[in-house]
Parts: sequence; C-alpha cells; structure tokens
Amino acid sequence: MLIKNDDASLTKEVTDPQVFKARRKIIQAAIALGATASVSAAANEKKAYQHVPIGPYSKKLQVTDYEDAINYTNFYEFSTNKKDSTVLAQALKISPWQVLIEGEVDKPGLYDFEDILKKVNLEERIYRFRCVEAWSMVVPWIGFPLHQLIKQVQPTSRAKFVEFTTVLQPDVMPGLRYSSLKWPYTEGLRMDEAMHPLTLMATGMYDEKLPKQNGAPLRLVVPWKYGFKSIKSIIKIRFLENMPSTAWNTSAPGEYGFYANVNPAVPHPRWSQARERVLGASIFTPKRKTEKFNGYGEQVAALYSGMNLKKYY
Repeated sequence: MLIKNDDASLTKEVTDPQVFKARRKIIQAAIALGATASVSAAANEKKAYQHVPIGPYSKKLQVTDYEDAINYTNFYEFSTNKKDSTVLAQALKISPWQVLIEGEVDKPGLYDFEDILKKVNLEERIYRFRCVEAWSMVVPWIGFPLHQLIKQVQPTSRAKFVEFTTVLQPDVMPGLRYSSLKWPYTEGLRMDEAMHPLTLMATGMYDEKLPKQNGAPLRLVVPWKYGFKSIKSIIKIRFLENMPSTAWNTSAPGEYGFYANVNPAVPHPRWSQARERVLGASIFTPKRKTEKFNGYGEQVAALYSGMNLKKYY
C-alpha cells in the first residue's frame, strides 16, 4: 500500500549500521568478481526475452525507466532501505532453484525451476503494476500465467486458496535478524484469483531475466493488487482449503488486508490512497488519480461481485 512521504516514513530510508557493513562487504565482493554495484542489465542474459509477444491485457503506457525500476525495490529480507536492498540482494543464490508444490494437489513434489519453464509458455507481458512504496510503476513484466502451472499440478476440489513462500537464506539476508515482519515472507490468493489469466508468474522484465532485487528467479505479479501481494523469489506454493495467514496481514491486520485490491475509495488508516505519484517523477509533479483495480476493473471486478470491498480490503 502507499506510504506517505512524511517524517515518520522517511526514517525507514535510514540505513541500519549492520546492514551498511554488510552492504560494503557485498560491494567489495562484487568488485572482486568484476561485477558492478549498479547491477545493470549486463548481469543478466542480454535481451533474453526480447521475442516474447505482448499479452492481450497489456496497457499502452509510458514505461518506468529501467534504472529506476531496479534500484528502488522492497526486499525486507535484505534491508528496509529501498536502494540498499538492490546491492545486498546480489548475494542471493538463485541457481540451482527449486519450488516445492504441496497441499491439496494430485502432483505434489519438488520441481526444478528449469523444468517448470519447459512445461509452460513464456507468452505474456504485463505493463502495469503498483509498488508498495509511495510511487506507482509501469513495468514490462515477462512470464507465464500462473494457471498454466496450477493445471500441471492438478489441485483437488478442496483447494480454495494458494499460499506462496519466499526463500530464506540467512547467511546473505541481514534483514532476517530484525522482526520487521514474520519470516519467511508469505502471501496468498483465492483460487479464482490465482487462476485468472492476469495473474502472472514473472521470470523477467524489460526483455531480460529478473534481477535479484526484483524477485529472481520467480515472482508473482498480480497487477490489480497492491505491490506487497506480488511476492518475490518463490520457493514454495501450497494449496489450501482455508485462507492462509500472510506476512503483512499478520504484522498489521488493521492496515494490510488479505485481498489488497487497489481501491482509491478505501484509505489506509494513516493516509489517503486516492492519488499516486509515478516513480521517477519530480516531487513537484502533481499526483495522478489512483484507478480502482489499477485499471483492470473490466477484467477482474466480477471476482468480487457482491463483496464489501471496504470490509474485505
């Protein structure tokens, strides 16, 4: 959800001394390996996804600058500072990568990431996404609709919800030492939300493979919800009969609901969410009106027919 730029929120941008020390070590290691601290596209396979077609739900919008998108991220396992996490996340180990599928499915198991990619089609680009921060972003995410993977593992009739879990690597994640959230980070969707063709498992952005700070190698993108729903670096997907607890909802249930649908009519308890500022814009640039369901109401409003979206926020 949006975080107002007042004095209280700005204190979150101050780097913790321990994180700063870890950051310096990682920068030094990166230099030794011939890497760059700016984490440019050269760290990925150049234009790995340049031939992926534009999906049917993409929006013709001005895309956020690549450098802004990769250098202003929320990854609390590394740091609450949005710029420090970009550097610290380079220590994340993403190869080999496996995803555990469990719960109410006929085909549970530990799946290699590369095997998952062989079974799905990298056929979608979504150009609209809202961050947790006090900014909105327009990002060309690249990946496959989550329903392709769900159909592969064959959920049972008892599966009503899907829970996702982020990786824990304590040796490289200094943020785990702090109780800013309950670790590991978890998120969840109702089954019909997970099966919607707009719900994306992202493996890339801007024609490239996902940078580590943006959730490599596999993250969720749910473009009609606030950014904290789009969990990064997924290692487990569990199918459940009952609604799972989630990281932000557990931490602050009065502020972060399970559904987290973008809704300008529902203010955060401490600030309005009726307007937003685009990342990269000057603070003097007028904010734009926030769109309900982030502009995807025509596609997703039916999922919540009859629901009180102020109660189920």
